[in-house]
Amino acid sequence: MKRLFGLVVLFSISLLANAAPPTCYSRMLNLSKEIMDSFNTLQNEEPLEPCVEGLPRLYLDIHNYCVLAKLRDFVASPRCRKVTQVGALKDKVRKLYTIMNSFCRRDLVFLSDDCEALENPIQAPTTVRSQVRSELKEVPKMFPMTPAAKTSSG
Repeated sequence: MKRLFGLVVLFSISLLANAAPPTCYSRMLNLSKEIMDSFNTLQNEEPLEPCVEGLPRLYLDIHNYCVLAKLRDFVASPRCRKVTQVGALKDKVRKLYTIMNSFCRRDLVFLSDDCEALENPIQAPTTVRSQVRSELKEVPKMFPMTPAAKTSSG
């Protein structure tokens, strides 16, 4: 009976630990990732609507001060009445802007104000590695080895 009671107490404590409300910072991070995922999904759908092509590029770094202007510009871009996902995405962007600009203003620390970084984000290391690998595979095609060179090299 003690063992069962101990398990019930342990289980209820673990539920309470996971039930903590998200912080402002974690809410901003999660919402920015959600927005980026939705935007990438929208951009990868076929056929791409003309109004979707006209949307500003969207890369979010909540530690960059320029992200506030980027969010404002995205919300102000022309509406896509045909594509309901764009309306939902703009609602999320508007929500993130409101959270950053009012509710969580004191919790946010901007580490840079490099607006160019939001326009041309640095590629992820895995992407760079895969590009280097593909370039290395192309080198032998550009410089084929002759049978004489093969025997002399090894």
